[in-house]
Amino acid sequence: MSIKQLFDLTGKVALITGGSRGLGLQMAEALGEMGAKLALTARKVNELEEARAHLKTLGIDSMIVSSDLSRTDAVAPLVDQVLAQYGTIDILINNAGATWGAPAEDHPLDAWQKVINVNLTGIFLLSQTVGKRVMIPKRKGKIINLASIAGLVGTDPHWMATIAYNTSKGGVVNFTRSLAAEWAQYNINVNAIAPGVFPSKMSKGMIAHGEDMILNAIPMRRLGGPEELKGVAVLLASDASNYVTGQTIAVDGGLVCI
Repeated sequence: MSIKQLFDLTGKVALITGGSRGLGLQMAEALGEMGAKLALTARKVNELEEARAHLKTLGIDSMIVSSDLSRTDAVAPLVDQVLAQYGTIDILINNAGATWGAPAEDHPLDAWQKVINVNLTGIFLLSQTVGKRVMIPKRKGKIINLASIAGLVGTDPHWMATIAYNTSKGGVVNFTRSLAAEWAQYNINVNAIAPGVFPSKMSKGMIAHGEDMILNAIPMRRLGGPEELKGVAVLLASDASNYVTGQTIAVDGGLVCI
């Protein structure tokens, strides 16, 4: 098989949560350019419609489904709608996430539960549902979980006092390892991407609070850009990564190296 064929996603169906903006939309652009059929989900319909229109300008068609993955009863209907449209799901990107900033001693319990429900329980339930209904019967699939460098190292509380978020993303890293080990027998690859600091709606406040401090901590001395996740997303979604599973790839300008 040629290198081009290894990375080709023509005809594959990719479900991307949190796909309406930011890193999710960046990865959607990449997979769509490589030929994948896209199903995007997020909570806000207007943002999903804007994302679909944006992708259309790039020649990429997509379906959109409004869904709140903090609710356990939202998972099955989401999968139902994607299967009704496309008939299968070859690639699942668990990107939807939530955060909350507060010192550990003052962190509200309801905020902790919200972050854990979205960032960890939602990933578990959607992976479980897609795996059981589609990927395990087909004996093939690609699952990509969005972790974070905050799940790999302790973060400086002066610019990122986000203990619930950090804990949830550490859970995503080990969830990825554990699921990869269990589902390797079904030829399902489960990997994670751990982004560093990217400009986004979620990170806006953190960057505004301490951009100079953040940049000084990154060996490359810059934030992540609009193209930075595309290559690794295509790699992990394609046949080029068929012998890669259980891995977490940091895309962070070298931040976890120091």
